[in-house]
Amino acid sequence: MSVLAFLRANNDLDSIVQPAIALRAHVAEEDRDPSMHHHRKGQLVVALRGSVICEVPKGLWMVPPQHGVWIPGGTPHSMKASANTDLCLLCVEPDAITLPSECCTLSITPLLRELILRLSTCSQAYEVGSSTDRLVALLLEELSNMKIELLYFPVSEERKLRTIADELVSNPADRRTAREWAAHLAVSERTLTRMILDETGMSFGRWRQQLQVILALKGLYAGKSIQALSEELGYESVSAFITMFKKALGKPPARYYNETRLS
Repeated sequence: MSVLAFLRANNDLDSIVQPAIALRAHVAEEDRDPSMHHHRKGQLVVALRGSVICEVPKGLWMVPPQHGVWIPGGTPHSMKASANTDLCLLCVEPDAITLPSECCTLSITPLLRELILRLSTCSQAYEVGSSTDRLVALLLEELSNMKIELLYFPVSEERKLRTIADELVSNPADRRTAREWAAHLAVSERTLTRMILDETGMSFGRWRQQLQVILALKGLYAGKSIQALSEELGYESVSAFITMFKKALGKPPARYYNETRLS
């Protein structure tokens, strides 16, 4: 049973009062939450292999290896895991540690990853002062030092922007310009570009690129070739796709993948 299925079947996890607990599972086939929900505890979603996308009302968050998505307690969300994904879910009490109050992507050090993996093998009913309690204290201290990464696609609740977002997710090769989208939605180009900037803090081109980065990462960790990804995302050439990826993440896709995937 995947973590997602486990959470759907066990709604009493929030009743556990320990500072932190961890769950680990393998997702053999693609799995997704049927709808948004929330928990009292905050959650750090960590992909060990494969990919997980978390959706909150205002954004999509990609969980590549060596990163985790932090979902604060009380935040409505849903998760989608690709086939053959190994993941961990770290559930943290709201008052156990000071972490961002908004959903974000955090870098994960090798030490933090190993601590989470170790905790996933421990009993959830540990006592204060026990070896597990001491492990959790070290884990939470390490977690508090993690750096925020900008691997997300902001999604507005504004109807017109949501229409664009939904269509781009369904067809990421769609290369319509802001002017063409404006005509499609019966608004002026100026109005649409201002709306996107106000709602997401990004230009139209930057906003669309954020989605393509997320989908490119998802495809890379699913084993797709760079050639296939460049075609799926609507790039005229592999070199154009590599240039976009390197500009966004600082490294070409093959190097990024080799440096972040698990051995």
